[in-house]
Amino acid sequence: MRRSVDKLYRMAVISLVALLPTVVAAESRPTPRPNVLLICIDDLKPVLGCYGDGTAKTPNIDRLAARGVVFEAAYCNQAVCSPSRNALMTGLRPQTLGIYDLDTHFRFGAPDAVTVAEYFRKNGYHTQAMGKILHTGHGNKEDEASWTTPHWRPRASQYQLQSSTASKRDNKNGPRGTATESADVPDNAYADGMIADEAVSRIAKAAKADEPFFIAVGFLKPHLPFVAPEKYWDLYDPASLPMPQVTEAPRGAPSYAAQYGGELRQYSDMPTKGDISPEDTRKLIHGYYAATSYTDAQIGKVMAALDQAGVSDNTIIVMWGDHGWHLGDHSMWCKHTNYEQATRIPVIVAAPGGVSGAKTSSLIETVDIYPTLCELAGLPPREGLDGISFAQVLKSPTIRTRDSVIHVYPRGGRLGRAIRTDHYRMVEWKKPGDDNTTAEYELYDYQSDALETMNLAGNKPEVLASLKVILAQHPEARPQVSGKATQEKPTSDRKKSADASTKNRKPLDRVAMFKKRDKDNDGRLSREEFLANQPDPDEAPARFPRFDKNGDGTLSQIEFVSSGKQTDGE
Repeated sequence: MRRSVDKLYRMAVISLVALLPTVVAAESRPTPRPNVLLICIDDLKPVLGCYGDGTAKTPNIDRLAARGVVFEAAYCNQAVCSPSRNALMTGLRPQTLGIYDLDTHFRFGAPDAVTVAEYFRKNGYHTQAMGKILHTGHGNKEDEASWTTPHWRPRASQYQLQSSTASKRDNKNGPRGTATESADVPDNAYADGMIADEAVSRIAKAAKADEPFFIAVGFLKPHLPFVAPEKYWDLYDPASLPMPQVTEAPRGAPSYAAQYGGELRQYSDMPTKGDISPEDTRKLIHGYYAATSYTDAQIGKVMAALDQAGVSDNTIIVMWGDHGWHLGDHSMWCKHTNYEQATRIPVIVAAPGGVSGAKTSSLIETVDIYPTLCELAGLPPREGLDGISFAQVLKSPTIRTRDSVIHVYPRGGRLGRAIRTDHYRMVEWKKPGDDNTTAEYELYDYQSDALETMNLAGNKPEVLASLKVILAQHPEARPQVSGKATQEKPTSDRKKSADASTKNRKPLDRVAMFKKRDKDNDGRLSREEFLANQPDPDEAPARFPRFDKNGDGTLSQIEFVSSGKQTDGE
């Protein structure tokens, strides 16, 4: 009996010893680096269930909120698409870049900027993007250096019903149809459904790769026009929708501080001037909520893809709206102001090791997302950013990283620089570089006047003075930089010489040039491939966007050979 026990004991010890290397190896195996999923939403204000909106039907975003932290005091850096997205990607404020318009690419303001995606790419991440991340159009474009895989965007019609485009209104941004559309079509008839489908496919593939991923998914709605499949319109009773409470501009505010929906009035069924009728107001609000629910459903598909791939627990998820939106409050529409409805944004972050289902009143700006992602992923801090990491707030939501935020908006040569605290917002209006004595001010007290009905700048001099002290801690704003390449005009002698040279020059074999530059043989030229060894490195960067006729951030052989000129079949 004793021998049997000893034998069993020896066998057990041998088994444990044999298992020991495996146990040690499992304990010493490094934790895989976290993935990043960045969800960007165009024109989304915090009309979401998780932000306390009792009307909104946003179950998928609400489930994301239950996974992480809802930032109830998040603000954009400028309430318009391109500068806001520049701030997200570069970690630099508009007044640092000197870019406040839609047209100017951020590299004209900061040629050596490294975007958050590019920084992750340089640190071993596979970066890719689909949909709207940086603003493209109006002469602007994506940033090729940011993405390991070329940026992808859907090819979809804006509308699905002929009636929506039966009458179009011409304007500087091209002809526009109706401001709303409800069509009995599947989700992927519109662009956001296509973007969600692509994201689902990309996540499934990326989850199987050896390197961590940084995937940015940019949804287009609820940006105008408010189009969405009919089933999302059916979620709402028009009679029960919240209507504007205040329909007058703030009393005592500078007349130029407001705006009354110039973007909306480009659509064919909207009045070009004057009031928006109560009927149209209700329809537009209905459309905004429907489009929000439509995008919420697409986010649900993306989140499900993370779960199905088994990578949710090791993925940092950030959902960000680029700016707010006026829905008729103060009789204002769209964004383009320094007021609360235009500048407050939804931000939800779920991160490994962070708390779940929490809300925080910690003030943050869009520029803070870049350094936060770096800290959460364990990357070295990126120097020279305007943002401050709020990573610790994800573990302790009562922590505060800022006492105030700053945002801006330009108007008629002036720049409104706004300081927002928990209690107040002050806006200083003046031309960049001008003396402070030329400035006009706005001041709003959100504890006594949450709807911004009166400018109190003349009534509370002590408060105004204290906020001026905070503003003075920020650098003076940079004037708008030029996004147009300058070229020295040739003298008559230079022109004659150039003409003679051109006359005797043999035609260039641009097909051969294309193949020589296409180092990875993928049939397209990246920005880096195009710029490599150019004989005129100062002028060459300006040619790339001109050649890139479809704005996808790469050059096809046709685009390169034709120098971006229109050809049959394009």
